Amino acid sequence: MASLDSARRRQGNRSPRLAVLLTTIAAALVVLPGLALGAPAGQQLAAADQALLDGVRLAGLWEMPAGQMAAEKGQSRVVREIGAEIARQHEELDRLTVEAANKLGATIPNQPTAEQQQWLTEMKDATGARFDQIFVTRLRVAHGKIFPVVGAVRASTRNDIIRDLANATNKFVGDHMLMLESTGLVRYAELPPAALPAPGNDGLIAAASANTGPQIGISNTVIWVVFLGAIGTGGFLSYRLLRRN
Repeated sequence: MASLDSARRRQGNRSPRLAVLLTTIAAALVVLPGLALGAPAGQQLAAADQALLDGVRLAGLWEMPAGQMAAEKGQSRVVREIGAEIARQHEELDRLTVEAANKLGATIPNQPTAEQQQWLTEMKDATGARFDQIFVTRLRVAHGKIFPVVGAVRASTRNDIIRDLANATNKFVGDHMLMLESTGLVRYAELPPAALPAPGNDGLIAAASANTGPQIGISNTVIWVVFLGAIGTGGFLSYRLLRRN
């Protein structure tokens, strides 16, 4: 009887162990593939990276229709030509931004902010020389604000996709400022002063500057090796436990 009781106790102890083992394997099936299908190693998305994606996307969402308006109703030929070119270039930049967001699995805005929509309404209601001045002023100020942000993210990002997007954005923004300035309508004395926050302050540039710590990524290959090893080990142990029972 003692031997029979001992055998029963061993079987009773194996059952919980078997349940735990099978639960662990099931968890690996759910969790590890999800990790492996995430962003590739070295492509982690920092807060400043997301800020750049959002900022460039929002710029395109209102500057494309603004440029189209300028092409149609600008009083001067220069404003009409610049408007058409800015709209065309923002269409290309928007495509690059959407592609980058898709590669990174990031969510980006799909409509302008309330302030940007107000600017578009302001342009829609203006005509003649007043429209030209509003168009140039609004776009030049907007480009001046995002220009240092692009540079800060470009200098600090660890993400190859964001770095490529920052390079493209930097060129577009610089070209657009030169185009707008060629109209002779930029009021430099009224441009907002550069706002470079001190370290620790909130803001896009501060977030980008603070992004100096090492980011540790796990290679998909390593994840899959661990995953397959866990499955193989779990399967072997499960077979042995079931065979003993």
